[in-house]
Amino acid sequence: MAIHKGNLKTGKIRINLAGQDGNAFCLLAIAKNLAKQLKIDPKPILDEMKSGDYKNLLVVFDNHFGQYVDLYNAGKYA
Repeated sequence: MAIHKGNLKTGKIRINLAGQDGNAFCLLAIAKNLAKQLKIDPKPILDEMKSGDYKNLLVVFDNHFGQYVDLYNAGKYA
């Protein structure tokens, strides 16, 4: 699985974008879950994430959840 429950240095959840959790649908589900845990309405965030391409989705995700999640790419060509 590409999600790691916390980095020892930062305490953040780590998501490998090259793994199965890096696809757009998984990131949308993770964003929805995190928003609910933070008691934030997920709809505006999800709508903004879906309003552009994959890069936009990542930028919006990072803007809203970057203090809790590290996105990284440890793929074959990273």
